[in-house]
Amino acid sequence: MNFLSKQRSLALILSFLSISTGLLTTACNTQTTETPQGENNPSTTTSGNGLKLGTLAPMTGTLGSIGQNFPVASNLAVDTVNACGGVNDEPVTMITEDSETDPAKANSAMTKLAEADKVAGVVGAFGSSESMSAVDVAVRNKVMMISPGSTSQRFTDEAKKGKFQGFWARTAPPDTYQAQALATLAHQKGFKKVSLLVINNDYGVGFEEPFVTAFEKLGGTVINKDKPVRYNDNAATFDTEVKAAFEGKPDAVVAILYVDSGALLLKSAYEQGLSTNIPVLLTDGVNSEDFPSKVGTKPDGTYVLAGALGTVPGADGVALEAFKSLWTEKVKKEATAFTPHSYDAAVLLMLAAQAAGNNTGEGIKSKVLEVANAPGVDVSDPCEALKLLKDGQDINYQGASGNVDIDEYGDVIGSYDIWEVQKDGKIKVIDQVKPAGGEDKTEDKKEEKPKE
Repeated sequence: MNFLSKQRSLALILSFLSISTGLLTTACNTQTTETPQGENNPSTTTSGNGLKLGTLAPMTGTLGSIGQNFPVASNLAVDTVNACGGVNDEPVTMITEDSETDPAKANSAMTKLAEADKVAGVVGAFGSSESMSAVDVAVRNKVMMISPGSTSQRFTDEAKKGKFQGFWARTAPPDTYQAQALATLAHQKGFKKVSLLVINNDYGVGFEEPFVTAFEKLGGTVINKDKPVRYNDNAATFDTEVKAAFEGKPDAVVAILYVDSGALLLKSAYEQGLSTNIPVLLTDGVNSEDFPSKVGTKPDGTYVLAGALGTVPGADGVALEAFKSLWTEKVKKEATAFTPHSYDAAVLLMLAAQAAGNNTGEGIKSKVLEVANAPGVDVSDPCEALKLLKDGQDINYQGASGNVDIDEYGDVIGSYDIWEVQKDGKIKVIDQVKPAGGEDKTEDKKEEKPKE
């Protein structure tokens, strides 16, 4: 090869390397945008320096049938806000993690959200044990956490000790109120003596004492209050626990359960012939559309749970009808329990960031009570609320789940729906019930902010 040919070859090689390096540099600097990955596992990611949030929900595990809709509701709130300009003039990012109804997995997922994804706020978790495991990570990393459904009284107790430093709140009321509501329902049904059967975690155990106190104040007796039956969610069988709960001929069994293990437990009660003449009272932990079918049917095809009653934190906010319309339009199915609470949690995180003028967890914490409570302009539309905040006005967000008036310990007072399992196995809300001993306080809230 002559000298000229060598020079030409060298020039071609250098040109190729230059082009390749340029392409590589361009590829490394390109930011990608992921779109939602479906209703059951949505994950919306955007580029830029805007507010970054997370959703931590039980999309699998024993609460999976309840939790799959929670990220859908949170993403619906984010899409609504992004459509009207985002927060602090940037689009909002939402990253979804599955807690798997497992406290250890919830801790790991929160660690990822806080330390790898660098989110400023998280909607979640749902199960109380999951949230209790995750909240320490959130506090350590100064991430604002708003749960749509962790209802254990333990959060109130720990908040009063200053453990959460203000980085914790919830849009569903604590179980002290639901326990009172369930006690009122038991009293209204004429039950004089009941027994307790609870899942052995923060949720179930936290339900026991306030229920016993409220039911006894109403003149009732909890026959096993000194030795309540507690079951472990991952137990292989539940025959012994079931037998202990139904013995003593109670008028009813108050069962605080999770979906999968609770279904096996009540199926065992039916197969042992224990629940034939003894009704069960249930709660939000099994308020899932597939729970009756998991328990099963009788030989004649009727559902074992037909006629069973339960309580669940209700939704009665000014924005509820607007939320239902939006949900039906975008999701194409009926909204389920706690979806309004998930939506409100996401909205509050975004409004607080706008009020703070920055996209940090500390900024959200500093303003979340301010945007959730009076004084301020009552507003239920997130876009209108953002506009008011940008104009320098104070707001009082009125949510879909309720007024979301969050107190200094992160708690709200809510209403409770009574739900019933129909003959066809469907779950239907048939009435509302007030917490025993909480009527006056609840009425004060309603009078203060009348519903439309």
